[in-house]
Amino acid sequence: MSDLASPTARTLQGADERVLAGDIRALRRVRGLTLAEIALKLGRSVGWVSQVERGLSTPSLSDLRAFAELFGVPISLFFSHDVPVESERGVVVRAGKRRTLGTSESGLVEELLSPDLGGSFEMVRSVFAPGAELKSEARRPTEEAGYIASGQFDIEIAGAWHRLGEGDSFRFEGKPYRWRNPGSEPAVVIWVVSPPVY
Repeated sequence: MSDLASPTARTLQGADERVLAGDIRALRRVRGLTLAEIALKLGRSVGWVSQVERGLSTPSLSDLRAFAELFGVPISLFFSHDVPVESERGVVVRAGKRRTLGTSESGLVEELLSPDLGGSFEMVRSVFAPGAELKSEARRPTEEAGYIASGQFDIEIAGAWHRLGEGDSFRFEGKPYRWRNPGSEPAVVIWVVSPPVY
């Protein structure tokens, strides 16, 4: 019997599909989109989108690219890592098994600390390269908080800049913001966003 046909492989594959389905459903909901709107934008049927969200259909790689573009997230978000202990799935994220978002070329690399996007918030470890900055103001319909684990981090919230260092934290809701790393070392920020946007 091949590994793909083994009961363990089927269980893990089914669990990965449930995580993917839950993430797609959470992303659609937080963006306020209906199944019909998603189907129209993707050129697919409402039934197919519903099956994907319930884990009954597995989207192809090109479908995942389309979902990523539609939601404005990196495609890497949709690829979960192995969780060797089934009881940890959806509960524990091991340090070496985080989903990575972004690339070092962008100046920002983020790792999803939350097991999935199905809860009321997400937790992300963000590493900002020296000199990296968000030049254009961003604004999301979310409540956000951050804790500076190391380095220096500047954040502008509603037009006011704040210089933060290791151990400092911040919170804001629905306000325009920008950020930059003014230091010569990477800045590591643990970022919490509610509802999840990745």
